[in-house]
Amino acid sequence: MIQAVMTSPGVIEYRDIPRPLLSENEVLIEIKRIGICGSDIHVFHGLHPYTSYPIVQGHEVSGIVADLGPEVEHVAVGDKVTFTPQVTCGQCYPCLHGMYHICESLKVMGFQANGAAQELFAVDADTVLRIPDHISLDHAAMIEPISVAVHALSRGGDVEGKNVLVLGAGTIGNLVAQVAKALEARAVLITDIREYRLAKALQCGIDYAVNPTGQDLATAIRRDLGPDRADLILECVGAQATIDDAVANARKGTTVVVVGVFGQKPRVDLGLVQDRELSLVGTLMYQKRDYERAIELVAGGQLCLEPMITHHVRFTEYLSAYQTIEEANGKSMKVMVVLD
Repeated sequence: MIQAVMTSPGVIEYRDIPRPLLSENEVLIEIKRIGICGSDIHVFHGLHPYTSYPIVQGHEVSGIVADLGPEVEHVAVGDKVTFTPQVTCGQCYPCLHGMYHICESLKVMGFQANGAAQELFAVDADTVLRIPDHISLDHAAMIEPISVAVHALSRGGDVEGKNVLVLGAGTIGNLVAQVAKALEARAVLITDIREYRLAKALQCGIDYAVNPTGQDLATAIRRDLGPDRADLILECVGAQATIDDAVANARKGTTVVVVGVFGQKPRVDLGLVQDRELSLVGTLMYQKRDYERAIELVAGGQLCLEPMITHHVRFTEYLSAYQTIEEANGKSMKVMVVLD
């Protein structure tokens, strides 16, 4: 069985390893798709602060059940599946109080624990979710980033009937905006400095798209969302400029959810946060229920995913996934690694 190992930044080696042996409550998955995300790119460049090498990547995954332990009952051989890529301790305060996704010892497959970049991958059955047959393998591999969006929006409360501002139209920002629409937000405005991403957002059904380098954001918000502006703001970039935009354009009493990953510590105008009684809320990952909701949204045809999948590369050419992203110069969204 072949496994792709990133031995150092920008270097992937293929190794022949034994087929995994299953415990009583494990599922063996024949991996079919692996999505590349922004955090994977940080690992590729050696810039991820919590990843060491060698590491096997692969956390946005879909596949087919190849075998299972005798105690597994909720999936069967041949089922299309995905899984939650978290390894938790089950003993710390968050784990014991229903917040295992922020476990004190959290490890994420592909970063602090080996991921699924191999032909067959064994995981605990409790992490495995069945995917309806009519959902494609590509779309099944996007359940993970969709779950990020589902959880992020839940941190801001019920969005039905609300105006939502999403700062950043990359994959996560696009999905946050789409999920907000699916959850019956009144209107969704998305921003980005790349016209390509804004065009993708409009293609995916987002109501309004604004490039803040070409027009005044405050004016655009009032024009598109009305005088009451945004009820909920989600920062999906992880940059000083967008957290500044979030706080500066927040109506009094607004919730700002920080979705983007900040490589450098930002400065936040806490005077405005205090004066306007803003709620500044963080979001990290997801729980199983977020995966379940994401699957429901995809199964119900409530999301537009196909325009977001811009490239496919073969598993035997894993490095070309990163080269494709680099050469696209901002004109790529989701790159899928294919094992068929």
